[in-house]
Amino acid sequence: MELKIKLEQLHQRVNGLKDQIQTEEATKNAFVMPFIQILGYDVFNPTEVIPEYIADIGTKKGEKVDYLIKKDEEPILIIECKSWKENADAHNSQLHRYYHVSKARFGVLTNGIVYNFYSDLEKPNIMDDKPFLTVNLEDLKDNTIKILQNFTKSEYSLANILDSAEAMKYIKAIRNEFEKEIENPSDELVKLLVNKFFDKPLTANRMIAFKEYTKRALSISINESISSRLKSALSINEKIESEKQEISIDEKSESKSTTTEEEIEAFYIIKAILREKTSLDRIAGRDTQSYFGVLLDDNNRKPICRFHFNTSKKYIELFHNGKDSGEKILLNTLEEIYNFRNELHKTLENY
Repeated sequence: MELKIKLEQLHQRVNGLKDQIQTEEATKNAFVMPFIQILGYDVFNPTEVIPEYIADIGTKKGEKVDYLIKKDEEPILIIECKSWKENADAHNSQLHRYYHVSKARFGVLTNGIVYNFYSDLEKPNIMDDKPFLTVNLEDLKDNTIKILQNFTKSEYSLANILDSAEAMKYIKAIRNEFEKEIENPSDELVKLLVNKFFDKPLTANRMIAFKEYTKRALSISINESISSRLKSALSINEKIESEKQEISIDEKSESKSTTTEEEIEAFYIIKAILREKTSLDRIAGRDTQSYFGVLLDDNNRKPICRFHFNTSKKYIELFHNGKDSGEKILLNTLEEIYNFRNELHKTLENY
């Protein structure tokens, strides 16, 4: 996908320059303008990309939004920029003020790295409080890029964007509710499930017990579903070699070690856990004679965990402060790796 390649190139540019960028104006010039160009709009054409667009609000004069983008002489998008060092979400109210006087159907709030797209799905001409689309250059996702494609000059489609926006809005809402139910099942969900097989009254004590059972059942079901998919993928012999190549094997020990299917499966479980906190391309694996190591950024100084599967008993070694050795814990099954989700996230955050 050409758009994805260009965004990845912009991400590399941002990473290389951001430490030298100190102001909001520099952020706009170095990061935001290239983003607008990637969408196909001419930043040097003041009739298409209008900088410092006047957005006076009532008696408050001199209000300006950083960019207004037009297509076929109609305003389609306003962009409010902040320094890359700032959290763009904190300035939501500012974009909100500009939105209803701009006549554009979409607004973007950005720090040059994260781009939050807003519309008026709740009430006409009043910007929604939450974005329907977030494009993060540090965590690009195919589904968000597909929606962003509709904002490009060559493929701009108001109908497609609004359809996607509504879908994204409700998908996010459903996911949020589902995640809440996983963490703390509601009485309604417990009753819905339990009444299908339990014909006795749900007393207060039984409700407490069934809430815990429901929470455990949901967690086990999700973990087993992930594990099953991993096993299914690994069972295809033609894919095993390509999956082994994806893991960065230490060249010095490559001739002395053999990466097993269990090590590969465990590695993918770790990636499934850590994808909540970082992009998957930052998680690397190295196989040695004595253990299989998982590293952040393929850096020996950033160990996340190690698998010791070369004996009859299997162990996972956890690291808490990037030390040379960690805490070894016995594993009865590979699924037990999911029990260390919080510890693995903490190790990642330490780096």
